[in-house]
Amino acid sequence: MQTLKKGYFIICDVTDRAKVMSQLDLIKPDVIFHLAAHMEPLLQPGNESQVLSRNMNGLIHILEACDQLQIFPHIINAGSSLMFGKVDSSVASEKTPFQPLTPYGLGKVTAHQFAHIFRTYKNQTVSTAILFNHESPVRGETFVTRKITRAASKIVLGLQDKLYLGNLDAKRDWGHAKDYVRMMWMILQTEVAEDWVIATGKTTTVRDFVKMSFAHAGVELTFKGEGKDEKGVVASCTNPKYQVEVGKEVVAVDPTCFRPTEVDLLIGDPTKANSQLGWKHKISLKKGVEKMYAWYLSE
Repeated sequence: MQTLKKGYFIICDVTDRAKVMSQLDLIKPDVIFHLAAHMEPLLQPGNESQVLSRNMNGLIHILEACDQLQIFPHIINAGSSLMFGKVDSSVASEKTPFQPLTPYGLGKVTAHQFAHIFRTYKNQTVSTAILFNHESPVRGETFVTRKITRAASKIVLGLQDKLYLGNLDAKRDWGHAKDYVRMMWMILQTEVAEDWVIATGKTTTVRDFVKMSFAHAGVELTFKGEGKDEKGVVASCTNPKYQVEVGKEVVAVDPTCFRPTEVDLLIGDPTKANSQLGWKHKISLKKGVEKMYAWYLSE
């Protein structure tokens, strides 16, 4: 098993080729986890080129530096389910063609292709971990899971009136970040660089994620209506700590929250990780939601 004697967190703009070169020349690492990315869950007009550039050039600069310095660390490159985009099949494996719909996904695909080039022709050991949605209490505030769990905690405390969301029918393959980091460590133990899908193989709708979040406060929700007119209302509140009125509307659909490049359903196929490395996710989505909700309740 790979043992790391020292680890470094480098503050460095990965789009600055010279800085990446100087840092790697100084450290000459045995292992690199390339996790840096520019994420735009809701694409901001006019920012597309910056998102594309950062997600593409970060890994390319690392690969070029390693090649020029003639160092050969095992590089774990963080890919994304957004690399798949709108695929012909709802289940995506390592063999599924990429059809990215966003600058973020396109940048990740381009970086991944460069990884293949340097792996094949430059003898660099670079593995791409194609990560499906991985959640934790420290998720960024722009992500829907953070938005939901934080809003649920505020609503039961009387600090927020309502939660506004987009497509409640959208399904996601949600896992926990701890499980996914454990899988990246397992990839590091392999001698041959390969690509791996890291996913749970299960999907949950946004609507059910909302229900789970409120359930941890003892609040049961029921949903009425369809499409943009759908509402989530309180059916019961069994926790005496919170006085949430039965019948109160706490969830509503906001059409401005719909994403123009939304993929309604995409499931990861972790068969390769399961069969070849023995990896399986251990933290259930219910437990993950509980951890996120409890975190925000304590803020």
